[in-house]
Amino acid sequence: MKAFGLEWYKLRRKRLFLMVLLLAGVEMAWAFMAASMSISRIPDQAEWEPVVAMVASLNGLFAPILVAVCVSRICDMEHKGNTWKLLLSVSAKRGQLYAAKYGCAFLIMAGVCLAQVLAIAAFGAAHGFGQQVPFVLLARFFIGTVIAHAVVIAVQQWLSMAVKNQAFALCLGMLGGFVGMAADLFPAGIRSLLLWSYYTGLSPIAQSYANDNVQFMVREPAAGVPIMALLIAAGLVLYAAGSIHVSRQEV
Repeated sequence: MKAFGLEWYKLRRKRLFLMVLLLAGVEMAWAFMAASMSISRIPDQAEWEPVVAMVASLNGLFAPILVAVCVSRICDMEHKGNTWKLLLSVSAKRGQLYAAKYGCAFLIMAGVCLAQVLAIAAFGAAHGFGQQVPFVLLARFFIGTVIAHAVVIAVQQWLSMAVKNQAFALCLGMLGGFVGMAADLFPAGIRSLLLWSYYTGLSPIAQSYANDNVQFMVREPAAGVPIMALLIAAGLVLYAAGSIHVSRQEV
């Protein structure tokens, strides 16, 4: 807990929260602008499903970059300040520091996801969607996005902690944004291997195109459970591998 509290203390002047809010705000403004334009053209799409699908699609583009920026800022403190030796000299264990940094990044991204859910609910209420707020649908969106965040954070932190130059980690985030945006264009076999594709893959809403029209369908919850379980297992493996590698790395 001391290591976790120390990480939050070190973030107080990093303006990380402002950066995260700005990026997330741009994403949500884009999503709501696109949804408003779609509703003005096709009033029948004034429903919850298109808005959730739009936010999930933009998460594929923005979330990998947002995670890369967040994790890089958290991990860069030790590299720039060259404080690894100082922390180790006071008997701080690298595994605990690694876990504390992961916990900070995860809580920040989970907070962003919660803010997205609240923003979707407010947007739907403001536009007078006929149905009540679909709490189950929004909860499924939240869980799927958080699981995707957890795995991507594990990859980004491994690279950010192992390599001092954070440009590599940020480039990985931008590459992930491209993959997440174009995920649906890849064959299913390749798409399943790309971690960034699960921002849309775990969305409770599926999109299909027929006769130049976009149709939105609610996925069956049971169908996503095995995928979530495999993704959580992959995240645990990536986290453990990164923690062991960084713990054995020379300072």
